[in-house]
Amino acid sequence: MMHRRTALKAIAGTAAAASLPGLALAQNKITMKLGISLAQSHPTVVGLQAACADILKETNGQLAIEVFPNSQLGSDTDMISQVRSGAIDMMSTAGGVFATLIPSAAVAVTPFVFADLPTAFRAMDGDLGAHVRAGFTKVNLVPVGKVWDHGFRQITMSTKPINAVQDLSGVKLRVPATPVLQQTFKALGASPTTIGIGEAYTALQTKVVDGQENSLAIIEAQRFYEVQKYCSLSNHSWECFWIAANPKSWAAVPENLRQVATRAFEAHAVKTRTAMAALNTTLQDSLTKRGMVFNTVNPVPFRDALQKAGAYKEWKGKFGDETWALVEKYSGKLA
Repeated sequence: MMHRRTALKAIAGTAAAASLPGLALAQNKITMKLGISLAQSHPTVVGLQAACADILKETNGQLAIEVFPNSQLGSDTDMISQVRSGAIDMMSTAGGVFATLIPSAAVAVTPFVFADLPTAFRAMDGDLGAHVRAGFTKVNLVPVGKVWDHGFRQITMSTKPINAVQDLSGVKLRVPATPVLQQTFKALGASPTTIGIGEAYTALQTKVVDGQENSLAIIEAQRFYEVQKYCSLSNHSWECFWIAANPKSWAAVPENLRQVATRAFEAHAVKTRTAMAALNTTLQDSLTKRGMVFNTVNPVPFRDALQKAGAYKEWKGKFGDETWALVEKYSGKLA
């Protein structure tokens, strides 16, 4: 009789544990997929894979997160939809891409907001980042860990360097489908043209556009140096990548494992920032050897031109007073 009662208690305990997703899952290996559009060799992908290796080790194999680079799970917008629906567990992409759902996610890409990388990291690791983070939960996404550095964007041209605002007058410039960047170059007198990154090389080669703007890592990866002579270090916009998870998938992972994962992702996000800084120095040297001519741009006249054009006032209206107050805490008065 005693053995029977003990057995019944054990069964009841197992049933109770099974009714709690976290406790049930803790007894089994949890596998998750994380999609990203960047190439396998990009520092962010390398960092994510290293973080996932640490997570597997530190959880004794209980939590396995596999990274799928090169848009294997779909385009950025496709992956966002899949994560929101639960079709995949996690993904990572730029704030400018998330901005279609979370307007405040585009604040980092707003031109000349951050004077340097330490300021950008201080803002996004602090109150501005926390403010953006709150917007994810409203669209069925959970932000995981700190942001990853994607670098300052620079301007390349085939015919001339960009030194003054007037140098952009009438220039046909390839820009991504990011409203803030499109508005920026239109206000600066250029003719921004939206062309997919996969078609950008051909557009530059055939002179459909005169130039483009991207981080040095992308300029090198896309071989733009073959069809662009000049690279103007404008640092006009900084971009960061966020990791976002499906709320149900993330909540199903026991709290202790989530903490391990978050710590690992944050540790490698910080390590990757250092790797990106070193890479940019190396890339400038290697691109120079490939024939690119570099010049450094004074940002003040460009920022002044945007203020006079009313661009910052327009962005303040779109982002809202609360978001803009946090932006100006780091940028100074803009609008």
